[in-house]
Amino acid sequence: MAGDKVKMRKQLGLLEGVAIILGIIFGSGIFISPKEVLEKTGSVWGALVVWAACGGLATLGAMSYAELGTTLAQSGGDYHYIHEAYGPLLAFLYLWDANLVFVPSTNAIMSLTFANNILEPIFPNCPIDPLCRKLIAAVTICFLTFINAYDVKFTTRVQNVFMFTKISALVIIIIGGIVWMAGAIKCYLFYSILFYSNIRVAYIFFCLTSVERQTANLMESGYHRLWTSITPKVLSMSYLNFMTEELRDPFVNLPRAIYLSLPLVTAIYLLANVSYLAVLGPVGVIATEAIAVDFAVMALGWMKWAMPTLVAIAILGGLSVHIMASSRMCFAGARNGHMPELLAHINVKCMSPMPSLVFLMLISLIMLIPDNLTSLITYCTVVESFFTTLSCSAVLWLRYKKPHLVRPIKVQLWMPIVFVGISVILLVVPVVSEPIAVIAGALITIAGVPIYFSLVRTKPEFITDVTTKFTHFWQKLFLSAVEDKDE
Repeated sequence: MAGDKVKMRKQLGLLEGVAIILGIIFGSGIFISPKEVLEKTGSVWGALVVWAACGGLATLGAMSYAELGTTLAQSGGDYHYIHEAYGPLLAFLYLWDANLVFVPSTNAIMSLTFANNILEPIFPNCPIDPLCRKLIAAVTICFLTFINAYDVKFTTRVQNVFMFTKISALVIIIIGGIVWMAGAIKCYLFYSILFYSNIRVAYIFFCLTSVERQTANLMESGYHRLWTSITPKVLSMSYLNFMTEELRDPFVNLPRAIYLSLPLVTAIYLLANVSYLAVLGPVGVIATEAIAVDFAVMALGWMKWAMPTLVAIAILGGLSVHIMASSRMCFAGARNGHMPELLAHINVKCMSPMPSLVFLMLISLIMLIPDNLTSLITYCTVVESFFTTLSCSAVLWLRYKKPHLVRPIKVQLWMPIVFVGISVILLVVPVVSEPIAVIAGALITIAGVPIYFSLVRTKPEFITDVTTKFTHFWQKLFLSAVEDKDE
């Protein structure tokens, strides 16, 4: 019977797809990134333009992912698209970077952020012990890995709740900002009647002087860093592509989930930033370490106590989605022989990729050991942006290389061309401005080349014997087996 096959079930519908996309995008970024963006741009309008421009660029990239996800309807996301378009070596290098750096470091940072948001309201005037924070982060990663491995359907229902909670928190922020601005406008009108001429002169002087200052900021603040740090977050909507095989009717639900999420994400990000800036002001946004909490203290009155909890729930939901989706990438790589065979196994009772989940959990726990991951993440930001660009360029290459492929969704060519073109330009700039970071990221990636040729492409016989015994031993503990193929 088909129901008895060892295979991950198609349990994700449209709502679950939207929850996965919004879950990973509305993680901790909207509660942290506004400060960084404003610092780099040096102006309010510059910051809002960057957010809007990133939303526009991400829209073009997401349209490319819609075509790729419906044309190559297998789980694995970027890994699968790079493998189909450019071959196994580049796909392995992406997997190498993702499994050793991108995924575990993101899990570690999100779990630590969650721990901070839990501990700070409980001990408001006390320094938080780093060990305590790390222990809570470790427990969080282990717990979310457990529920992802135990019951996929239950996990998706929890993520639906997380999604609505996050949207509610952001709507509260937006409404609070609107109410605050309405009060500020009344005050402005009153004082403008009394001091109209002085205000007008001051405003004109401010505009003339700020044009020169903002132009200088555009050149000096490193806009490429903003694009490479924000765009991958917004393009996290590609995480649904990691789970294509678990979507019901993926040719319909995958693009619909992307189309529904795009305007919602862009609108909420812009409105939330406007609210932050209206209430806290540029100086307050730059000075704060917990922007959403400080916003709540200023604008929400008695509801300020709810904001840390809502932020923690948002981060928890994003971490859960990240753990779920990234395990499918690891699973897809192992299925193609690019990772140990055990990681391509599925638990026969829960029908989840339990070995892959546990493997990424262990790497994420190791990432909690260092006190600072900033340097490592900086080194790999450009590399991650490179692979995102490479993945979207697969649309163009496959149109040329495999024109016969059935494409349920076929985007206009100018969309991937513009996205890839802008991304390439933004990737070239760091080579001059931040050569050390680029070289370090490149070395981490190139380190995977000898591993590929020595252990993946041609496996020594003794390695094969050892891995076979290893797989058989852990297979019994995980109650796992290789997935059954469709007849």
